[in-house]
Amino acid sequence: MSGKLAGKAREKALKGLKGWTKVKGRDAIEKSYKFKNFNEAFGFMTRVALAAETMDHHPEWANVWNRVDVVLTTHDVGGLSEKDISLAALMDRWAGKAGKTGKS
Repeated sequence: MSGKLAGKAREKALKGLKGWTKVKGRDAIEKSYKFKNFNEAFGFMTRVALAAETMDHHPEWANVWNRVDVVLTTHDVGGLSEKDISLAALMDRWAGKAGKTGKS
C-alpha cells in the first residue's frame, strides 16, 4: 500500500498532472473529461475500470452522456497517494485528444 502524499512529494506529484483540481473539503482531486459522444465516454470508462481493478484502486466517478466526472482519493490512507497520481496520469493518457477537459 502506498502512503498519503505530503510536503514536497505531494507538490511534485500534483505538478505533473494537468487539469486536475483539489476537491473542496476533501483530500482528493477531480477532473471532468468531455468526449465526442456516449460511446467514447463509456469506452474510456471501461478501459479505466479494467486497469483500476488490476491496480486495486477505484475512482469515484459519474457519467452523463459524453462527460465523465472523476474524483480520486485513497480511502485506506485518508487522502491522496501515488495510486491516485498513477491512475490520473493513466486516465489523461487514455483520454487523449478525445477527452477534452472542462465541465459542460
